[in-house]
Amino acid sequence: MPDLKDSLDQAVGDGQLLDSSADNILGLLGSSTNPLYRQAIQELVDAGAWEELNDRFYKKLAFGTGGLRGRTIGKVITRAEAGEGGPNERPEFPCVGTASMNFYNLSRAARGLAKYLRDWLKSDGIDAKPKIVFCHDTRHFSRDFAEFCARVCAENGCDVYLFDSHRATPVLSFAIRALNCHAGCMITASHNPAHDNGLKVNFSDGAAIVPPHTDGIIAEVNSLASEDYDPLPPAEQGSVTIVGPELDRLYIERLQGLILQPELLKQTQGLKIVFTALHGAGGVMIPGLLRDMGFDCITVPEQDAPDGRFPTVKSPNPENAPALQLGVDLAEKVGAAIVMGTDPDCDRMGIFARGGDGEMHLLTGNQIGSLMAYYRLKTMFDLGILNEGNKDRAILIKTFVTTELQRAIAEKYGVTCINTLTGFKYIGQKLAKYERALGDEILKNYRDLSEPETRALRLEHSKFFVFGGEESYGYLACDFTRDKDANAAAMMFAETVAYAESRGITIVDLMDEIYVEFGYYTEYNANRTFEGAEGATKIAALATSYADSPPAECDGVKVTKIRNFGTEDITDEEGDPIPKEKMLFVDLEDGRTFAVRPSGTEPKIKYYLFGRNDVPEASQLAEIKSATTSGLESLWGWLSTDIDARLG
Repeated sequence: MPDLKDSLDQAVGDGQLLDSSADNILGLLGSSTNPLYRQAIQELVDAGAWEELNDRFYKKLAFGTGGLRGRTIGKVITRAEAGEGGPNERPEFPCVGTASMNFYNLSRAARGLAKYLRDWLKSDGIDAKPKIVFCHDTRHFSRDFAEFCARVCAENGCDVYLFDSHRATPVLSFAIRALNCHAGCMITASHNPAHDNGLKVNFSDGAAIVPPHTDGIIAEVNSLASEDYDPLPPAEQGSVTIVGPELDRLYIERLQGLILQPELLKQTQGLKIVFTALHGAGGVMIPGLLRDMGFDCITVPEQDAPDGRFPTVKSPNPENAPALQLGVDLAEKVGAAIVMGTDPDCDRMGIFARGGDGEMHLLTGNQIGSLMAYYRLKTMFDLGILNEGNKDRAILIKTFVTTELQRAIAEKYGVTCINTLTGFKYIGQKLAKYERALGDEILKNYRDLSEPETRALRLEHSKFFVFGGEESYGYLACDFTRDKDANAAAMMFAETVAYAESRGITIVDLMDEIYVEFGYYTEYNANRTFEGAEGATKIAALATSYADSPPAECDGVKVTKIRNFGTEDITDEEGDPIPKEKMLFVDLEDGRTFAVRPSGTEPKIKYYLFGRNDVPEASQLAEIKSATTSGLESLWGWLSTDIDARLG
């Protein structure tokens, strides 16, 4: 220790190592007997890899409002971590670091969650073991992490369910409700780069944890300094039960209840859809679901196999065109109308669609969501599911940074549109509120009912959630799962495509029809990425600068209104208070708007730009599209320069 401590002290004195990094390194070595930690740290010290050590140790990876997320493979891989290697060319061990996603931090998270659940049940007078279900995607170490957490929770007094293989995030949400668990954990980093992983916690309703549970779990997890623990006596430990296809079948049955017009699908039998799972969990169900609907679903063979490297893409993010390029190439070869792609944990879905010009067009998350919202609202009124007598009970939910086109569509049909903060947990909170309003008698067997049965109950006794989503390619149209669901989205979008095809138009043509009817809404989403310890400081400084020094003029246009979600008291359309968040909306005199907020899951600060113009005649749409888009590109150019100026 003296030699290593001297080296750390010298590096701190030379300005190469942060004080916090040195403290966390010594704290880790003092609290653990794992020889891997000392070996890896010593290698990095000997190599003078101070930037790497700062990135790994500048903080303790805190259990945040949703769970954990961080690098599980370092920028520098030490010989100790590489070991004998693992599947898909990964290191044998995850990277060592208090700010990293590894067994050290997972031990703390699993034990803290188990402790909180035990105490929570006791406080309600319930003498029973907590029940937790664990699910995982295809990322590096995901299976290892899930099995590890399952064992830790069982040894700490929980009965655990563990999926037999990788599944989608929404399946985890469904499983919590179907198995009557008190919580569930998904091992995933969603669409983050291959070197990341994380743990996401959902509570007993199937939705991401919210206060007061977040505060209680965070306190328990962050109070634990060491990964070491003594298991409970065998009689007090829980069991581990493997979950397999039987639960998949229940989930699929519920999904099939979301189809509104089965007869419509018969008119478009054999329509070709190319699907890619991008090496993730989407391949478990989506091809089968689409084929059962009558579509000719062709998968991208190079991207079918689960692989945490995501070797065929730069980023496994289906909102980016390059990630879907192999799918587009295959679509051109087979003459497919649609390319669908999902991220590693299959909660987001991206689309390329063939237009009337014969070309493939990348749709934005706002466009995908608006198409499904329009089709589902229109069809529910056409079928009489919604009508003048019950439309006041119908709800569409979107986030503040999702297109206002969806509000315009909802208002045309007399349906309430509600805005939430970014994060599906806020949509989940609304669904929990509507579920509670059903009353205890209905809720006794509510989770066992079919989608049409629960829909009727919601329309009679509470609020019926028609559709919701985020601009970041996440969508939902049910309450039997409480997370964004790319399995369901694939089915719903395919039905929307079938509707367009039944009218002899493409889905791109349908989007243009919507623009002509409601006005042209366009959005430009951008971000700046700042990684590691230095990056976190820059993101915090930028967010603070907008709050302290908001612009008075942008791109040569006067600012007319600023909404600061971090300081103002803001309520939603139902009068519920919006939690404080570091997000600023800036409205310009010419109708353009932008929002800025730090990402809650990635080392990014995000910018959302909005433009809108009426479309008096269909013949003017192309010109209006061009002018509106140019306006947002100009605004982003101005913002980019302003960002550099704010950072100095």
